Amino acid sequence: MEEQSLQNTAENPTVPNPEEKQEKSTFLSDAAEVLETVFVSVFVVIMLFAYIIRPVTVDGRSMNNTLQDGDRLIMTDFAYHPKYGDIVVVDNKHSYLLSDDGSVRESSGLPDEKRLIKRVIATEGQTVDINFTTGVVSVDGEMLDESSYAYDYTIDTNTTYATVTDEGAFAYPITIPEGYCFVMGDNRKNSTDSRSLFVGLVPEDAILGKAVWRISGSGFGSIYDNIKD
Repeated sequence: MEEQSLQNTAENPTVPNPEEKQEKSTFLSDAAEVLETVFVSVFVVIMLFAYIIRPVTVDGRSMNNTLQDGDRLIMTDFAYHPKYGDIVVVDNKHSYLLSDDGSVRESSGLPDEKRLIKRVIATEGQTVDINFTTGVVSVDGEMLDESSYAYDYTIDTNTTYATVTDEGAFAYPITIPEGYCFVMGDNRKNSTDSRSLFVGLVPEDAILGKAVWRISGSGFGSIYDNIKD
């Protein structure tokens, strides 16, 4: 009897269940899809932050009250071309000054600050004029309404920048050369910007990107709600 039982067992092996095979195959397929989705998502995020958007931190008070010291922002340079009102991050390794013959000459940037965050006031071909008595800024003969973002009046200082003559004097108005911008901080009494010999004109290729969104600090959301069309 024992011999017969062993023979029957050998002659009748267990047959795999087709439903179990299908479930296992489905599980492996689903797991592979999940892993693929995760890897693709991670790759997209890495590429996004490497080439399209980057986080930046505001250091200082030159953009008060629009931005505060310590604010964290998202910046992008994707298909970007500067225009009035944009808040931009600038590489300040060099300053570019306009001589009285209209030529642009390179000078030294700020000694300690290599990157600045400022607002674009004028771009190539536009003429900027500043009345330091009234604090009024005009572009192409039209007074800018800066009441929604400029903090205090636009003042003159010992380092104010405009046209640099052979004698070192400054004179407005100035016309912005091709490929350059004129930028200023919103905190006009506490900003080193295009009025300064250490910043001057900003080449478009020295603009690292446009700040588009605040993600932490003084608030979350758009930083352009105060711009009037």
